[in-house]
Amino acid sequence: MENKDNQVSIELTEEVSTGVYSNLAIITHSPTEFVADFIQMVPGMPKGKVRSRVIMTPQNVKRLLSALQENVRKYEQNFGVIDEGIVPPMPPMNFGTPTTEA
Repeated sequence: MENKDNQVSIELTEEVSTGVYSNLAIITHSPTEFVADFIQMVPGMPKGKVRSRVIMTPQNVKRLLSALQENVRKYEQNFGVIDEGIVPPMPPMNFGTPTTEA
């Protein structure tokens, strides 16, 4: 809900405020939307679980990308460069759904 000062009031429920842990994100897109699945993989387990799915317009994804880049820049100014480490190759994944198409 927008007020007279062009400020947005945002409600954060107790359930959502606890967040979800994700150590993998899979992003797919169509001409009209991006879908980001946030997944939790447990070492030694062959199957991960999607913990959250976010669907956004391409315009909002671009705004999110800018916000993430700005926040990473600020983080690294305060705490040093984020070490990406060695990323092992990802095994093939099957979500039981067809490939992304519009």
